[in-house]
Amino acid sequence: MRRLLAFIGTLLLSGGFSPALSHASEADAKRQLDAIGEQIETVAERLSATDTARDDASRELRDIETQLAETHRRLDALQAERRKLADESAQLRAHRERLERQRHGQSQALAKQLAALYRVGPTPQLKLLLNQGNPAELDRMQTYLNRLTQARQARIEAIAELDTALADTEAELAARQQRLDTLSAELESQSATLAERTAQRRELVATLDSRFQSEEQRLASLEQEREQAQRALEQIRQEMARLDEPAPSTHISRTQGDLPWPVQGSISATYHSQEGVHFNGIVIKASAGTPVSAVHAGRVVFADWMRGFGNLLIIDHGDHVMTLYAHLQRFSARPGQRVTQGDDIGRVGDTGGQAQAALYFEVRQSGEPINPQRWIARR
Repeated sequence: MRRLLAFIGTLLLSGGFSPALSHASEADAKRQLDAIGEQIETVAERLSATDTARDDASRELRDIETQLAETHRRLDALQAERRKLADESAQLRAHRERLERQRHGQSQALAKQLAALYRVGPTPQLKLLLNQGNPAELDRMQTYLNRLTQARQARIEAIAELDTALADTEAELAARQQRLDTLSAELESQSATLAERTAQRRELVATLDSRFQSEEQRLASLEQEREQAQRALEQIRQEMARLDEPAPSTHISRTQGDLPWPVQGSISATYHSQEGVHFNGIVIKASAGTPVSAVHAGRVVFADWMRGFGNLLIIDHGDHVMTLYAHLQRFSARPGQRVTQGDDIGRVGDTGGQAQAALYFEVRQSGEPINPQRWIARR
């Protein structure tokens, strides 16, 4: 009898289970544009509607590069979603493995308990009564048997809970795998579209480059582009000045000479060293797709395609200072959006008919271009 009590006691103390399941959930916060942001967006739309591509070739280039920017944006979004789904799937697989280990442990413990009951026999209570042993010992034996029965039932319930959790996990994994398959197909389609648009752009740029019969014609076209860009930028400045609420001061003037670079790379064209729209800023060579950062806090007042500049983004920093970022592959910020120093605003590209990827960067104060190298930090 004592050996049986010790055996049952050991079974009751052995093993344990913790089938508690936790499901973390994250809420995505939505950023709302304020009234002045919406007003800026309206102004920017009106400005972009004043067609800056004045000939058929330029309009066609604008259409293709705008489509390319959207394709790049969609590809980036799809790849980000795929990375997120892959991470979630990995977490779910790890969770499934933990559940399977817990279930295995519970099953083993239950098997030991059932073996103990089998050894006691089908009617342990009757055996206790017929044994005519010490009443206190009979009482203790009955208590052990009751606890063993309760533990067995608890383990059976725990295994059922784990089975449900495993089924839910499998269903979530299947849903994510289905979404991943859909994303892969869409990524393949978008990649094909990207390749097609890129080939169209390459042919068009070659056509545009071959239209000049002399160097004088090329320089005259570059000067025309620069004058057109000057008028468009002045129009943007005037529109911003007429806003009901001017851009708040960000004290950018205090940072002159200390601003970070918008992108890391070597300068291939300095201030006033080239013809055309690049005359008033610097060109920084960088790989296509490299993130471009805002050099200082401010508000995006323009993000659209402009002849000569390609995809152009302008930030108003207050104090009559604006920074320009051109030839972007795509935008990561929109008109009216507030940005802080270091925020991602776009990707390096070759829009505007450029032969290679680079970022054109310009600083304007009271509408007049000034040397950007006086503002960004020395290296």
